[in-house]
Amino acid sequence: MKFAVDRLVLVPDDIDLARSPLAGRLDADTYVLGAFNPALTRLPNGNLLMVVRIAEALRHPIENGHAHAIRWDEGRYARDAWPLESVDASDPRQILIRGGGWKILALTSLSWLLPIELSPDGLQIMAFHYDKAIAPQHSFQCYGIEDARISRVGDRWLMTTCSVSPERHCTTLYSSSNALDWRFEDIVLDHQNKDMLIFEGMIQGHYWAQTRPLGDLYFAYPMASDWRAGPSINLATSPDALHWKPHRNPGLRPHSGTVATGRMGGGAPPVLTDRGWLSLWHGVEPNESVGIYRTYWSLLDRHDPTRVIQSGSAALLESSPELTRPLEHHMYVRDVVFTTGVVDAGDHFVVASGEADLACRITHIPKRVFA
Repeated sequence: MKFAVDRLVLVPDDIDLARSPLAGRLDADTYVLGAFNPALTRLPNGNLLMVVRIAEALRHPIENGHAHAIRWDEGRYARDAWPLESVDASDPRQILIRGGGWKILALTSLSWLLPIELSPDGLQIMAFHYDKAIAPQHSFQCYGIEDARISRVGDRWLMTTCSVSPERHCTTLYSSSNALDWRFEDIVLDHQNKDMLIFEGMIQGHYWAQTRPLGDLYFAYPMASDWRAGPSINLATSPDALHWKPHRNPGLRPHSGTVATGRMGGGAPPVLTDRGWLSLWHGVEPNESVGIYRTYWSLLDRHDPTRVIQSGSAALLESSPELTRPLEHHMYVRDVVFTTGVVDAGDHFVVASGEADLACRITHIPKRVFA
């Protein structure tokens, strides 16, 4: 779909690495590989806030016959080195370690989170809050903190993040009373789950969340089934937002009738509308190494989110080569839009997305689209 207000509001060149948490603490030249996948919420002063994933990468990951990764280590930042003959370093984002018996990666970038204040319509940057940046502080975050998602529940803001390390690939929770000063709470999911989205409101006294646990083995549906085996969006409930129980009923599953949900996962935290919970999620059409990422939508029953009331048949958002044309010199993936935040703005929603794993995109989507 095309929308009248749809633009990039943040690109890598907007980030000042002299104010990065890594500045002066790593003996290597770095650059911004991507400033993307922004969480979105409204601040008490009426402005919007994005919490942006900054992937700060080594300018020269290949040196002296070795591939290098960047890692936090007990308060300092270090470079690890592997002989080139023992790795596959063809992807600028990661190093594939050979000979482990399973897939083992190191990263050429380290991700940290930067709160950026926007105007109420989300189209102008008002302030960069470098002093409130969120960087690794635990060993299970040594490869970085990725892909924040913010939900306001009552008078508290909850932010889920993905913490990456050799110890675990887990979901971590932060909380705030003002959406700017964040306190680390704990690990809340102890498995690879990059798309945990807490509903913006409680249901019958419980917190609800969409989750997407990953693996490399899925069991087949019958040949005539409406569903396709693979990653899907599950549901979980909690009495306190810290202790989560998987729900026994399935959530959103990839449909066998379309290749666009060959892989799927959560996007923006579900928000309550007059018709139910609006869920924006991503579906992936297999294509080359990454695939084509698009944003889709579903409405879930307000009292029982396991019930899907309606789903849009066409993609809500697709990647935009027109928007990224001025950034051609930065591009390293294509055909990716990854929606990560939505805020009510009266007759429309302000929707935040990561574009091409590179930049932050804001789109105003009229509410009539979901009627």
